[in-house]
Parts: sequence; structure tokens; C-alpha cells
Amino acid sequence: DIEAVNERVYHTVNNGVYKAGFATAQDKYEEAYFELFRSLDWLEDRLSTQRYLVGHRLTEADWRLFTTLIRFDVVYFSHFKCNRQRIADFPALSAYVRDLYQVAGVAETVDLEQIKRHYYVSQRTINPTQVVPVGPKVELDAPHGREALS
Repeated sequence: DIEAVNERVYHTVNNGVYKAGFATAQDKYEEAYFELFRSLDWLEDRLSTQRYLVGHRLTEADWRLFTTLIRFDVVYFSHFKCNRQRIADFPALSAYVRDLYQVAGVAETVDLEQIKRHYYVSQRTINPTQVVPVGPKVELDAPHGREALS
């Protein structure tokens, strides 16, 4: 199960945001965009009934997805034009991100301002002005309520 989830997540979510963001043709962008959101919808459904991606405990699959989801609203939504909806607009996915973020030791490894600066300043082909957006504000410390799904 972990391998199957990782395979889909990698191709359509982790790499999907990059396929959309760096697309140089409309059809390639749209293909990646729609694949990405099909998978985010699938993940939302899956995480609506279970706490973690593969059963009732954290696995590699969760951490692989987390790295993309934690960056999504502050970078991929606008910078990579993955703008159908934010992770904050998905009830289960947004609670899931907060759940993983609140695991002991994880918050200390996440610096959303640094993440934004890195993407918006280093990728001059996408953002030649290097202007870094002020928002959005992301509430990662809010209660997630996912322990009820354990």
C-alpha cells in the first residue's frame, strides 16, 4: 500500500506541482494541473476516513506528501499556478497537514518565510522581479481533531 500511494503521490502531487509550475505549453500545464487536483481530491477522500495515508500510523508515505503540502499554500498555489484551491480549502488535507506539523520536532524544521523566499527569489524564469508575497497566513498550530480517526 505504501509503495502504491508513494507512486501516485510522487508523479501527480510532489512532481505534479513542478510539472505545472515549469510548463512551457498550455496543454502540459493543464495536464499536470488536472492530474494534481484529481490526486488532491483522492487524498481528501482517503484522509476523510483515516488519520494517515496507509492505516493508523505514520509511514514514509505521509512524510513524502507532507513536504509538498506544507509548501502548497505559500508557494505552489500562486507561484506554480496550482490555484484551483488551497490546501486550507480541503478540510481533511488541511487538518492532516496540521496533524503532521504538530508531531514533536517537526515544527522546528519548517520555516515558511524561508521557503517562500527561496522559491520566489531563486526561480527567476517564473518570477523575474523576485518579489516575495507577504501572505498567505497559515495556521499550523490550530487544533486538527484527527486523533478521532485513529
